[in-house]
Amino acid sequence: MPVILAQTDTTVGFLSQSSDKLYRIKSRSNTKPFIKVYKDFKSFSVEGNRVPKLRRNLVRRSKKTTFIVKNRAFRVVSHSSNSQIIRDASWYYSTSANKSQETFNRGFCETKADIIVEDINGLVEKSSSALIKINTIKRRKIR
Repeated sequence: MPVILAQTDTTVGFLSQSSDKLYRIKSRSNTKPFIKVYKDFKSFSVEGNRVPKLRRNLVRRSKKTTFIVKNRAFRVVSHSSNSQIIRDASWYYSTSANKSQETFNRGFCETKADIIVEDINGLVEKSSSALIKINTIKRRKIR
């Protein structure tokens, strides 16, 4: 599985279907899981994932937001990329393009990525997504 460096809807990120490769690149503890990004809600539900009924509208209408349900972090990104590479997969593990606890360094990222997807706007570090933990009773904003 290749590691892709691309501009996500929030910031510059590494995308891969191999979490092991992402752990090695980021020098990150493998006890801290990655966000799983789905291309649509159908892909999300095919894997057996469920959102509490009271929170479905919140998840469906949210933009640039990561949700945690039963200790699984996920996002559904509805924007389509210009790259066929990204559109072909139904999901990717996603993480910011940097070493753990460091800022974006283009040189570092280019050496670690197998594929670089860049449009006319380039790769720009922006703020990360909001992070909300939800269950049937309450929701809590973490980031």
